Amino acid sequence: MLSDKMLAERTAYMGTSAIREILKVLSRPGVVSLAGGMPAPEAFPMEHLEGLFQRVLKKHGTNAMQYGTTEGFRPLQEALVDYLGGLGVEAKPEEINTTTGSQGVLDSLGKILITPGDALAVEAPTYLGALQAFNPYGPKYVQMETDGDGLIPESMEEVVKKHHPKLVYLIPTFQNPTGRTIPLERRKEIARIAMENDTLVVEDDPYGQLRYHGDFVTPIKAFAPDHVIYCGSFSKVFAPGLRVGFYLAPGIVQDWLVLAKQGVDLHTSSLSQALAAEFLVEGFMEKHVPRITGLYAPKMKAMLTAMREFFPDSFTWTEPEGGMFIWAEGPAGLDTTALYGRAIENKVAFVPGRYFYAEARTGLATMRLNFTMADEETLRLAIERLAATIREAL
Repeated sequence: MLSDKMLAERTAYMGTSAIREILKVLSRPGVVSLAGGMPAPEAFPMEHLEGLFQRVLKKHGTNAMQYGTTEGFRPLQEALVDYLGGLGVEAKPEEINTTTGSQGVLDSLGKILITPGDALAVEAPTYLGALQAFNPYGPKYVQMETDGDGLIPESMEEVVKKHHPKLVYLIPTFQNPTGRTIPLERRKEIARIAMENDTLVVEDDPYGQLRYHGDFVTPIKAFAPDHVIYCGSFSKVFAPGLRVGFYLAPGIVQDWLVLAKQGVDLHTSSLSQALAAEFLVEGFMEKHVPRITGLYAPKMKAMLTAMREFFPDSFTWTEPEGGMFIWAEGPAGLDTTALYGRAIENKVAFVPGRYFYAEARTGLATMRLNFTMADEETLRLAIERLAATIREAL
C-alpha cells in the first residue's frame, strides 16, 4: 500500500493555504467575507470580451490556439514594452517573459535560486502566497522591519550585510496584506543597497494600477535594473481567470527562469496572452482601470469610515492610497486567530494576520480586511459586526 514514505523530503515544508481553509466557511448563509483577495466580478470588462475575442481571431488566427514559445507571445511582449515604459521601466520585447499568473515566477525563482537553508529576506508582514511558493525549497526566512511607509531601508541593509539572502522579496505598492506603499526616496535607498551589495530584489507589483488618490511612485526596477526582478499581472486589471503574468529579470536569471518554466507548462496559454495583448494595444487598459478604481475607491472609504465609527480606540489601521486591503492591529494580548471563530458566529469573516509572517507566533493581534467584494452598505454592516465581536473578546 502506498504511504507518505514515498513523498519527497521537500513536502515537509509544504502545507495547505490558511486562507483557502478560511474561505471554506464562507458558504455559510449570511456570512459577509472581508477575507478574500479577489477582484469584484463587476470589475471584469465583460462588455469588451466578445470584441477582444473577435480581434484576436482576426489578427492572430490559429496562432492564438497553437503551442507557443516559453518566453511569451511576441505581440504581448511588444505591447508590454510601452506599458512598462509608462511606468518608467525600459525594456526590449525579448527581455519580457510571461508566466501563468505572477505566482508562477515566484515558484520558479525558488526552484532555480534556493537551496535548503539559504536565507530569503521578506517584509514583516508579507504576501502569504509568496511564502507558499518559496516554502518547498526550504529557505531560512529573515524578516525585515516595516513601518507606516513599508520596508525600512536600514533594516534591509542590516539583513543583507548579515545574512546575504539569495532574494529580497517586496511588494512596494499597495502591499498585500497591509496596503502600504514605499515612498520614492526609500525606493532609491533600496536600489542603492541592492546594487552596493550585489543583492537580487523581487519587486512584485500586482496592485500598482489600483490607485485611488495620491501620486504614482516609480518602481524600484527603474533605479536598479540589473538587480531587480519586476513582476506584474493582469489578474487585478483584466481578469484573474486568464492567468497571465509577466516579469522583467536580469539576463542569467531570465535564462534559468525560462528553463524552469519549460519543465512545468511549456508556455502560458497563447489565447490568454493574445487577449491580454489586445487589451493593451487597443487601449482598453487605459479605459478600464479608471472604472475599477471608481468602483473600489468608495468601498475603501466606506470601510475606513465604519472602522473609525465602530472599532475600539485600542485599534490602529492603515489608510492606503489604493490596492485591495486594510491592515488592522489590536492591543497586545489579542489573538485574532481565536477571534476568527467568534466573528464567523457573528456572520463576518477576515484573515488573521499571523499567517502573513514568516516567523511563527508573530502578528497575533493583527488582521487583514478586504473591501473589493462587497458593496458599501454591506461593508459597513460587516465592520459593525466585527467591531462588536472584538469588543466581546476584549
